[in-house]
Amino acid sequence: MNDEMKLKIEKGKLIYYREFDLKGDVDLSSTYITSLPDNMKVERNLNLSFTDIISLPEKLKVGGNLDLYNTEITSLPEKLKVGGNLDLSSSEISSLPENMKVKGNLNLSFSEIKELPDNLEVNGDLDLSFTEIKTLPDNLKVNGSINLSCAKITSLPKNLKVGGNLILRYTKIKVLPNNLKVNGDLNLFYTKIKALPDNLQVNGKLDLSFTEIKKENIPKHLIDKCNRYEE
Repeated sequence: MNDEMKLKIEKGKLIYYREFDLKGDVDLSSTYITSLPDNMKVERNLNLSFTDIISLPEKLKVGGNLDLYNTEITSLPEKLKVGGNLDLSSSEISSLPENMKVKGNLNLSFSEIKELPDNLEVNGDLDLSFTEIKTLPDNLKVNGSINLSCAKITSLPKNLKVGGNLILRYTKIKVLPNNLKVNGDLNLFYTKIKALPDNLQVNGKLDLSFTEIKKENIPKHLIDKCNRYEE
């Protein structure tokens, strides 16, 4: 961990002796830390995975990635700023701030999240696999891929646009919404979907493995993108 002379852990608390930014990465993973100083700023990455942290300072700023994997964090401060990826996988997170913007990837897989806030924007990928998420907000914006593998999702919002791949494998979705646009691949492996919307747009490959979708229920402009279908 860089800048070691500025940091000290006492009784689970991180003592921060000077009020200037921490240069480089700060790795506190697998420690007994439970809280951070109010004035903490990290220039690059902050790793808090496998710690006893239960809350974050209201004005925490992380220039790079913030790793909260396998922590007991249940919520995030509204003024949190993260310049890179935000990893909340296998955490106790149950809610996110309204109007949240993530500059990198947002990983919520295997977490306790059950719904997403309005106006959520993710510049990278959004991973919701193995979560209790049942629906997505109408105004969700994701520039990368969306992974919903094995999630409890039952429907998708109308006019959903996905900048990368859309992965719906092993979900209970039965119908795709009109005007769905997927810039990458669409994976429908082992879903209950039986037909595809005429206005579905997929720029990558279309995986229909272990579905009951027949050729007659596939728009003509998508036939060549399919890996298989029922005759």
